[in-house]
Amino acid sequence: MSGVKQLSGGQEPAPTFDEIQAAVGKRLDDVAKILAGALVTVAGVMTTLGLTSDVVFVALNNESWPIYVASLCAILAIVCSIVALLIHPTRRGNLWETAVLVLGVIFYMVALSVAVVGASKAAGGNGRPTITDVTLAGPRSDMRLSFNVLADGVDTWASVNVYANAVTAGGDPIESRDFYNSTLRPNDRGEIEQRISVPFSAPQGTWGIQISAVTAGGAKECESRSTRGPTCAVIELP
Repeated sequence: MSGVKQLSGGQEPAPTFDEIQAAVGKRLDDVAKILAGALVTVAGVMTTLGLTSDVVFVALNNESWPIYVASLCAILAIVCSIVALLIHPTRRGNLWETAVLVLGVIFYMVALSVAVVGASKAAGGNGRPTITDVTLAGPRSDMRLSFNVLADGVDTWASVNVYANAVTAGGDPIESRDFYNSTLRPNDRGEIEQRISVPFSAPQGTWGIQISAVTAGGAKECESRSTRGPTCAVIELP
């Protein structure tokens, strides 16, 4: 006669405590394996939102904190998943594994959230203006200065102030006030694209014209070492 005790009704024996803990541990390990792909998922989100490798390098050059935070949180989520996989599936081990995985999920969600912020911030541009296509035409007594001001990624509440004044060879202004001054606002996409053309009569002692485009709240000195510094262009009189 067999020593194995059969249960009536063909029912299988109830799982033991160790088997239950092992099953719980297996489910937790599955979650840990999903978290292990956190860095790949975060990178995929950034790429989907337009954060290409070129933009990433620009963002890192501009010390964009969301990129660093998202990467760090994703790495911490992976570390948590690896630690969870190494924990033995006992009752106490499952409690520790659950705590570690909860922490990993928090890091994972923070990484995704910050990645979205970083992607939208970096992919939209830096908000600094650019001065292009500067021309100075006409006789010295009746010249016309023309140039383009371009910018993208400008906050909808922000503005770009454009100044033009006559300067000496040393860069000092000839007059106390600018002969041109305007404030430009972005469109709904955060872009500024303006062609400016103004008449100019050179005062005595004028060597050239300095054009400055200053972002709202940014430094006004052309040589300032600032991520929100101005854009300047100088053209010598013919």
